[in-house]
Amino acid sequence: MTRSVLVTGGNRGIGLAIATAFAEAGDKVAVTYRTGTPPPGLFGVRCDVTEAASVGRAFEEIKAQQGAVQVLVANAGFSRDNLFATLDDADFTDVMDTNFMGAVRAARAAVPDMIRARWGRLIFVSSTTAFWGSGGASNYAASKSALVGLARSLAWELGRRNITSNVVAPGLIDTDLTADIPTAVRERVLNNTPLGRTGTAAEVAPPVRFLASAEASYITGAVLAVGGGMAMGH
Repeated sequence: MTRSVLVTGGNRGIGLAIATAFAEAGDKVAVTYRTGTPPPGLFGVRCDVTEAASVGRAFEEIKAQQGAVQVLVANAGFSRDNLFATLDDADFTDVMDTNFMGAVRAARAAVPDMIRARWGRLIFVSSTTAFWGSGGASNYAASKSALVGLARSLAWELGRRNITSNVVAPGLIDTDLTADIPTAVRERVLNNTPLGRTGTAAEVAPPVRFLASAEASYITGAVLAVGGGMAMGH
């Protein structure tokens, strides 16, 4: 079955790998992007997930192009690291507004059509940082932790309408976002990763596709860590 898929922040890194994997499987795939240009071969919609009106317009464009969103991958996010004592309110609210509230806005726009169809897949991209925490990234960790509570609450609210809500939590993945991580931090993370290496965006995409598949129809409220064993058991 060909589905209408949306990946927020799908123009680079993990989001692009996820979007490409869905497209290669035959789904109709849209990606939102805030800056730059959309990736070739995918339907790109400029959208700022911190603005409800922008999210609403994006969903209308996607619906006109490929039908109502049936699979939402809420991936858009960024980090602004610093020690807690030097993070001001804007450092927290900006990160929370994109990473958490951006996912809330996207889910809020997607859910009504999913309820009408009595079918849908919500997948939130969190991070193993949500479970370990990270010195210098309290704002990022908080935003990613909040996604777990959101996803599990939606699993309760929407389960009887055949809508699943799950979380994928990548570990240290080689992307532009992690390129500038200090060597000491990288080594500490790898020392806590049983596989002893970083992951690739292409290794995150298949678990996301699985959670959107028919094979995962009885999985909801789950947190799937894709981190080489980091944060196992959470």
